[in-house]
Amino acid sequence: MGGTMTAEALPEASQPPRDDSKWPVPPPDGYTVDDFFTLDDLPPHTELIDGSLVFVSPQRKFHTPAMYLLEQGLRRTIPEHLRVRREMAVVLGPRQAPEPDLLVVDAEADADQRQTRYEAADVLLAVEVVSPDSEDRDRDTKPRKYAKAGIRHFWLVEMAGEQDRPMVVTYELDPVNKTCVSTGVHHDRL
Repeated sequence: MGGTMTAEALPEASQPPRDDSKWPVPPPDGYTVDDFFTLDDLPPHTELIDGSLVFVSPQRKFHTPAMYLLEQGLRRTIPEHLRVRREMAVVLGPRQAPEPDLLVVDAEADADQRQTRYEAADVLLAVEVVSPDSEDRDRDTKPRKYAKAGIRHFWLVEMAGEQDRPMVVTYELDPVNKTCVSTGVHHDRL
């Protein structure tokens, strides 16, 4: 039994895939906000929810015009001491940094052109336009987290009706229970 044993190489399709990806490996307890803002090469619009990285899928065509219409309307009507911003991270807590589609912030919190985030205390309104991959997050997770962080107003934008027109459901913070309370459902006019 003193022979030599050899093995043939597996066909290429049978070999385990090489892991050349540079995906970050999460810490055992999940990412913190500090970790999140130091990670390199994340895809655009990555969010931190409950310590996990959430990557955004391609949006429906509806998403862009809905954001544009709301952004333009808000810019025309808000007071001078406020600013409208798109797709900026909002720090809600140590493991939470979602990126609302639109937000209204206090102008004093918007002075630094190099900033990459806002604090929840500086946000007066967060707006989410619902997409197929984010329905549960936009309708349930984010409103609860925005309310818990003390953001006073939240708008949820969805496609509605046979012509896929925007419907905006507006919410206001119940400061006692730290929950969002619906204040209206708006079609065609807000």
